[in-house]
Amino acid sequence: MRKGVKVTLVGGVFAVMVGGAGYGAYNLVNGVTGGGGSPAAGPEAIRTGPPTSGEIGETTQKFFTAWAEGDAEQAGSYTNNAEVASKILTGYREDAHLTKVKLTPGKATGTIVPFSVEATVSYQGKSKPFAYDSELTVVRGETTGRALVDWDPSVVHPDLKRDDTLRTGEAAAPPIQAVDRHGEVLDKKDLPSLGPVLDQLRAKYGDKAGGTPGVELYVQHADESAGTETLLTLAKGKAGRLRTTLSAPAQRAAEKAVAKYADSSVVAVQPSSGEVLAVANHRKDEFNAAFEGKLAPGSTMKIVSAAMLIDKGVTKASGPAPCPATATWQSNTIKNLPGLAPNENATLADSFARSCNTAFVKLVDEEGVTDESLTEEARNRFGLGLDWKVGITTTDGSVPASGGPDRAQNMIGQGQVQLNPLNLASVTATAMTGAFRQPVVVAPGMDDRELARADGLPASTVQQLRQMMNRTAVSGTGKNAMSGLSGSIGAKTGSAEVDGQATPNSWFAGYREDVAAAAVAQEGGHGGDTAGPIVAAVLAAGS
Repeated sequence: MRKGVKVTLVGGVFAVMVGGAGYGAYNLVNGVTGGGGSPAAGPEAIRTGPPTSGEIGETTQKFFTAWAEGDAEQAGSYTNNAEVASKILTGYREDAHLTKVKLTPGKATGTIVPFSVEATVSYQGKSKPFAYDSELTVVRGETTGRALVDWDPSVVHPDLKRDDTLRTGEAAAPPIQAVDRHGEVLDKKDLPSLGPVLDQLRAKYGDKAGGTPGVELYVQHADESAGTETLLTLAKGKAGRLRTTLSAPAQRAAEKAVAKYADSSVVAVQPSSGEVLAVANHRKDEFNAAFEGKLAPGSTMKIVSAAMLIDKGVTKASGPAPCPATATWQSNTIKNLPGLAPNENATLADSFARSCNTAFVKLVDEEGVTDESLTEEARNRFGLGLDWKVGITTTDGSVPASGGPDRAQNMIGQGQVQLNPLNLASVTATAMTGAFRQPVVVAPGMDDRELARADGLPASTVQQLRQMMNRTAVSGTGKNAMSGLSGSIGAKTGSAEVDGQATPNSWFAGYREDVAAAAVAQEGGHGGDTAGPIVAAVLAAGS
């Protein structure tokens, strides 16, 4: 457990227990906005409209002066949330033990003022310099008409969010030296996507890995499962060694692949064991969307839908699944992707490889198929929606029983279905082997956790799914993305439409030998164009 005083934002109000201590030097470059201050308007002439450059400069200077001098109450008075601001600024020096603060503003852009902070962290005889950049926005006070700093915790430090705390003290958990399945050390400086993963692993397993805590300046996230974020180490602890299931070669390939596409995520698993080989995200935030995201998976859901149709005896890979231009269910007309020619004589394998939406919609009301059928297949065969215990926080898929138009929409991965790349990689692995093996990133023996269980698929269903996925990879919609891969391969593409987006999300699932991977690229377009190359690159790297 970390030691130190705590500053917490609860319901918009910070609760702080602190004593007094002074700040040090202050430095302000003249001319934040190139203009001087303006007198405050009297009650009879309350100002309106955006703050002027002069007001922005004056408010910023006064706020910085009070902050640097340690007058938290005065600094708070220059914000539009004085009570909260003054308390977090008091906690800044008392809980985080930051002194000798120097604030240097940059050139304002409109009402936004960037600035740099230099300070010293001092705790129990240990001191270190600490520097970072932040920004503030000046707004017009709604009732006073004064120019005020628009308060947000990120003003104090950009990594502070609502209910987070900034502290200096003994680390909440000892540091860990995470290693991959081959014994190679995993460093988040070299593999930045692993940052959130390693932080969570440290929070959960640091005490079990044999290390001892150090002294740090850190952000304690409000979500305890997210662990802590170390900003500065004053005294190093002893790192414990933690073995993960990850593969450094696969992880490097995943990091490189997602770096080419904004808002993209990928996960690779080993079908024979369920072990996670790689997890990577390319996002502006640090959200682990690969494990925790919730998005409609588009036509990649047809892996589960096809399995359900086969298991229910509705059709089979070589059986009928006509692909008309449109299909109507519950007054909801569904179309195919532009350019897909109708084929009334199509088999399920044909319609799967071409990703025909209407074929699946036409089969949704066949005898034996109910509102619950897809949900039961997803849960009982593929393990979706069960309580997965991967080793860190995950969202485990949602395929709710749906009536009305959503019954058909769910079949093609729209409607109410929500998955992430971890879920879809697991679906792909189950389709490939027939067995549901709950994904893990740390062996369950590390903390004796019980893994989720599902029935898996009949051998005949697996044979047909592999046949259809192989055809998709070799001559269907996944051909271009998978063309450079040899061996036993399979794929499924998906494009998921989202309200308010001009371009759909790109999804792709694929396998090669004993690796299954899935990716999403938000607003990436067709599955084979964006998510496809990401998956192919990871599959090429192997395990």
